[in-house]
Amino acid sequence: MAVLDQGSLVRAAERRLLTQSAFTRRARMIEENIGATLFDRRRKPISLMPGVKALEVEIRDLSARLHKLRRALRASSEQVGQTVSFVCQHALTATVSPQIVRALAAYGGTAVRVLSGNQDECLMRLVSRDVDFAIMYVIPGRSQPEIGSAFDAVTVGADLLVPVCTPEMRVRVHRNAIPTIDYPPEVFLGQVVAQTIVPRLPEGTSIKPIAETALTLAMLQLVLSDIGIAWLPHSLIAGHLAQGVLDRVDEALPAQPLNIRLVRLSEAQTEQSEHTWQDLIKQLKSLIEKTDYGTPGTGFTLK
Repeated sequence: MAVLDQGSLVRAAERRLLTQSAFTRRARMIEENIGATLFDRRRKPISLMPGVKALEVEIRDLSARLHKLRRALRASSEQVGQTVSFVCQHALTATVSPQIVRALAAYGGTAVRVLSGNQDECLMRLVSRDVDFAIMYVIPGRSQPEIGSAFDAVTVGADLLVPVCTPEMRVRVHRNAIPTIDYPPEVFLGQVVAQTIVPRLPEGTSIKPIAETALTLAMLQLVLSDIGIAWLPHSLIAGHLAQGVLDRVDEALPAQPLNIRLVRLSEAQTEQSEHTWQDLIKQLKSLIEKTDYGTPGTGFTLK
């Protein structure tokens, strides 16, 4: 529908506040799900197939009926107990989602559905209304093109992407080529490392990738196995630091602060959903320990 309205994938991506590559991935996901080719990629610019344009009336009617059905189902579910769904960036699922579930459980009779995904997937679930809100990292002081006027976003806390290794690996921190476990370049934390950490490496120092994974929990296990040095959220490894099984090495290598944001679609809210949103912000700030992430044994901080 966005392409029908805007006339091209490029303008449709801009309208949806997404990069063209992210929008294109979503278009392919729809095609794979339906099992049909919807876009003519033989021409530039890419456009909808003629048969899709011919079905515009049916597509718009189906969309309107689906939204109506969704609202009706949600209204009926509220009569027997509210269900709240949210999605976390992978790196935040293990650290923040328990606090959110605890906060939402205080309502009594509220069922909570927790999902996990990359930043693009989190935003896609918001746009498709699969979830009520999302929890994501952002780099402080940098504008996020995806978080535009289509979304409401509130910074609820802070974390630190910190270089860590086992005590046995510490001697390798000062080598010219440091063995590392890396994030794939297409995931958010991979982009953080490439844009904010690699440019600040000490002069003459380079990284030598040993392994790559998009999952922070998998990366943690690789670090614990003495495979290399990695940049992990402090909230995830605070306990390991306190126990002495991992060492921070940010005296030699750069660390990067991150903000934690609560995000939802910017649209008219029901009285109940608005109350949940506002109360959740307050609950998070009271449930999560207000400590500095530089102190061993502590988690992330809240504003």
